[in-house]
Amino acid sequence: MKTILVPYHGSDECEVVVSAAVTVAKKFGSYIEGLFVRALPPIIAGEGVSLPGDYLVQIESEGQQKAEQAERAYNEIMHSLGVSHGGLATAGEGLTAGWIAKEGVEEQVVGEYGRLFDLIVTGRVARYADFDWRSTCEAALFESGRPVLLVPESLQSSLGRRILVSWNGSTETARALAMSMPLLSLAEQVRVLTVAGAMVSGPDGEAITRHLKRNGVNAESVHVERGEPSPGKQILAEAATFDADLVIKGAYTHSRLREMIFGGATSHLLTEAKIPLLLVH
Repeated sequence: MKTILVPYHGSDECEVVVSAAVTVAKKFGSYIEGLFVRALPPIIAGEGVSLPGDYLVQIESEGQQKAEQAERAYNEIMHSLGVSHGGLATAGEGLTAGWIAKEGVEEQVVGEYGRLFDLIVTGRVARYADFDWRSTCEAALFESGRPVLLVPESLQSSLGRRILVSWNGSTETARALAMSMPLLSLAEQVRVLTVAGAMVSGPDGEAITRHLKRNGVNAESVHVERGEPSPGKQILAEAATFDADLVIKGAYTHSRLREMIFGGATSHLLTEAKIPLLLVH
């Protein structure tokens, strides 16, 4: 996880997202890049319709000001956390941070540009009017092909020390484990959780635990009966019992439409988890 992307908007909630990214980056000497996406002007024009030039200039100026304010805030946070400015191309430079501003639709830019990075870190930024955190998170999951670290409103003192893996035998969860192996290898303790009635056709929890141990992961497996109507509630209950500071899960192992209609573990975790989630689709 040598390169980390952080979509950034300058709101107060973004600080905890940056702090989480720095916590991960310190483990690997990573480069963190803050990304600000300037929205395209909301212009609807047809044949024979001309837009005032001063309107376009004003929109451009406001977008530039927002980008500059976000960059200043981002740099101030990095400075306070002791992270120096640096570039992406310098190999072996260690923990550094950079910045980029792009223009476009937030979800599309994050989904496409995020393909360059080893990890995308985002959070629940509820009070930023121009930002739909869930749409950005889902675009990163479905379009980037990269793991996404979703950060809650507040952060514990540790991240990745005690990891709960929600295993259901699916392809998505197998990808999540493969992409999170750098974090799993550094964890003090890893618990692989399987929930009765929530498995798909695939290896069981004990089998994947043996493979994790072969990779040097200090892992154990736990199988629990379905004690909650939602597997998501069961996962969070086990995370609390285990005192986990990170949950790793394959995201949307059922279709997104099905989860929207009937509910599902991923949807529940996205809205209710109080600890960071590392998700992969």
